[in-house]
Amino acid sequence: MTVGVPKETFPGEQRVALTPAALPPLIKAGAQVLVEAGAGAAAGFPDSTYAERGAQIVASSAELFEKAEVVLQVRSYGANPEAGRQDLELMRAGQTLIGFWEPLSSPEAVEQAARTGITAFAMELMPRITRAQSMDALSSMATIAGYKAVLLAAEHLPKMFPMLMTAAGTLAPAKVFVLGAGVAGLQAIATARRLGAVVEAYDVRPAVKEQVESLGAKFLELPLETAGVEEASGYAKALDEEFYRRQRELMARAVAEHDVVITTAAVPGRRAPVLVSREMVAAMRPGSVIVDLAAERGGNCELTRPGQTVVECGVTILGPLNLPSTIPVHASQMYARNISTFLLSMVKEGRLAPDANDQIVRETMIIDRGTVVHPQLVPLVRSGAKQ
Repeated sequence: MTVGVPKETFPGEQRVALTPAALPPLIKAGAQVLVEAGAGAAAGFPDSTYAERGAQIVASSAELFEKAEVVLQVRSYGANPEAGRQDLELMRAGQTLIGFWEPLSSPEAVEQAARTGITAFAMELMPRITRAQSMDALSSMATIAGYKAVLLAAEHLPKMFPMLMTAAGTLAPAKVFVLGAGVAGLQAIATARRLGAVVEAYDVRPAVKEQVESLGAKFLELPLETAGVEEASGYAKALDEEFYRRQRELMARAVAEHDVVITTAAVPGRRAPVLVSREMVAAMRPGSVIVDLAAERGGNCELTRPGQTVVECGVTILGPLNLPSTIPVHASQMYARNISTFLLSMVKEGRLAPDANDQIVRETMIIDRGTVVHPQLVPLVRSGAKQ
């Protein structure tokens, strides 16, 4: 089995699919690993470190795609629609590609890739079951995003996070409100608490209250019906607009009382729900900061502009994109562990042999030898529509 790691081509992407430390288990399992020259440079992993761990360095992505049976990427074509088009031209029948595909948002890209005859697995569709925890790349990247969100907020807030008692008087701690207590939200809570902030959090799932409180934050409880807010796979479920309207009404006071609001709510394949309205922003104190981690999906704040920092009503609103790429060393280490563990789970006697009866394989496989097979994608491909 020949495994290839190309250089990422998405603008600003600094991560790499495999780090040098991830190579020995693959080689021990019988794989030959090819790495495109410069693939790990932006993440701090020079070609020499890959070669020392047993990889063969190849000069170009064209050579890598020609030789590799399995291609591991951070952003495969669906998640890299412009620069990734060159990969589409290099794909060949019988090849397997594994990476982030954003398949529910770009079914047309999946269909185009299927025409080349490849097999493809989407890392973002990894089921949230115990056996797949070490393969859960979305959670890994959310950990980094939650951490970085707090650092961005601290940089833009015109006050310090911790309470300080100084000769010049006592400084009150910053108050941080985290919307969404998934992986990103919990990491944001933990990081803000380490910096000394007073933290409150809300999640539509009452079951996370214990996790929030275990990190030293207060859990905001709202009188809302929360049955059926989560898919069986463990991912968030889209709710109707009336629910979100009522939620905004009840949260308005909490948002206004905090210096920093960090929003993390996203629904796979859909636009992010609007949790913070224009009116809620106007009620916040001047100098307050909103960090919208759902900016790539349109944003949880009505005034968010993806990829930009704007000031409205004296409130700074950040819409950062691809935050994990801004911490590429650890992001790459975590992703490499996720993707290599996933790949090795499908290797039998040195060959890739995915078991269609395995839940992990079944839920992540989007293309099987040229046919779009994922049940959520098949109707989208047939209709030519996006969710």
